[in-house]
Amino acid sequence: MVHGEPAAVIGRIAIDSRTLEAGDCFVAIRGERFDGHDFVADVLARGAGGVVISRDLAGEAPQDAVVIRVDDTTRALQDVARDVRRRSGASVVAITGSAGKTTTKEVAAEFLASRHRVFRNKGNLNNHIGLPLSLLELRARPEIAVVELGMNHPGELRTLVGIAEPDVRVWTNVGDAHLGFFASADAIADAKAEILEGADAGDVLVANANDARIVRRAEWFLGRVVTFGIDTPADVSATLVEHRGLLGTSAELRTPAGTATLHTPLLGLGNLSNVLAAAAVAIQFDIPVSQIVETAARLRPATHRGELLRLPGGVTLIDDSYNSSPAALRQVLETVAAAAGCARKVAVLGEMLELGAHADALHRESGRAAAAAGLDLLITVGGAPAGALADGAIAAGMPAGAVTRVATREEAADAALARVRPGDLVLVKGSRGIGTDLVVARLKAEFA
Repeated sequence: MVHGEPAAVIGRIAIDSRTLEAGDCFVAIRGERFDGHDFVADVLARGAGGVVISRDLAGEAPQDAVVIRVDDTTRALQDVARDVRRRSGASVVAITGSAGKTTTKEVAAEFLASRHRVFRNKGNLNNHIGLPLSLLELRARPEIAVVELGMNHPGELRTLVGIAEPDVRVWTNVGDAHLGFFASADAIADAKAEILEGADAGDVLVANANDARIVRRAEWFLGRVVTFGIDTPADVSATLVEHRGLLGTSAELRTPAGTATLHTPLLGLGNLSNVLAAAAVAIQFDIPVSQIVETAARLRPATHRGELLRLPGGVTLIDDSYNSSPAALRQVLETVAAAAGCARKVAVLGEMLELGAHADALHRESGRAAAAAGLDLLITVGGAPAGALADGAIAAGMPAGAVTRVATREEAADAALARVRPGDLVLVKGSRGIGTDLVVARLKAEFA
């Protein structure tokens, strides 16, 4: 501390000067495109209770303001968050995986909330800054905190695990998302395996028994391993699975706490796997199987993550525009293939980013999966990989006249509005950077 009263009480901790209120403590984070130190004088003038900085303060601080200087403000934020986590008394559930993290987090939180006070991190605040900001909310002292941990480079999960110190760790899958940053899927699995680190005998790992890479690495875990899976031996498993297309999935849920018939309106087998992972978490906290299946029956997807929208104008829309990867795309295409009662099946598929040298091959393979799903129309959006997706679909049998290639989300929205008509089922999916959510917005407005 370089200024102020050590015993001073401050309010929230903020890193965005625009949201700071009088009495808050502002942590001046240095980012790729901004430096919070540029706003320190402004927040102090507006009544900040304190600031955390890593360079000398320009000018005098108000008499009642706390000024703390550290070597690294990001590290300081993380250290404070870890301390809050420890003092909170909450059990922490941390979820990682190539796909399904947010859905698993939301479903697990819903299951747990039936009997516990639960905190969940908002949206995807799951990186080295978002996670600490989330953990600071544990000052409200929930019984359980459910958070997701994101990564796209080695070492990132290790940092997040060290901050969250989870009691229950969930590893959903190893997929091809972020493959451009890694040499192989095994390299992705090795980086994801950082979720196992720092555990003791009392910790729990919830692991996907359908994923051989996870199963092999789970043997390294020092705590207790609980498995989940579909049609495979596991502690929490789904058998007799019925893929009901746009109605979701049904299965027999088998757990150490009992067996029951489960139905979820969440679309596809990928989401069924997410529900199983969440159920495995819930059972660790003594949620009855009857409560799990009751809650599962009324689950709804997060915005842009597999939302099923029946538009007044007669179009059925699957809004999965938040993000995409080849594995996730294959899963939602299976749902489209199983759907019945629609006049035509249409897909607007954006380029999948961060695939590196594998991009063209993976997009061509995805195009073949699109054709196999029985699409009547396909619009691909983006650069050369999106073109490879279109080529793959045509090579697999889709008529060239049924496939349209465009470069931008605006062109994709125009193409969709020109071709979609009442009675159609439309899937919209793409990497976040492509912006296929604009297509969703335009279709919703057109068929309102």
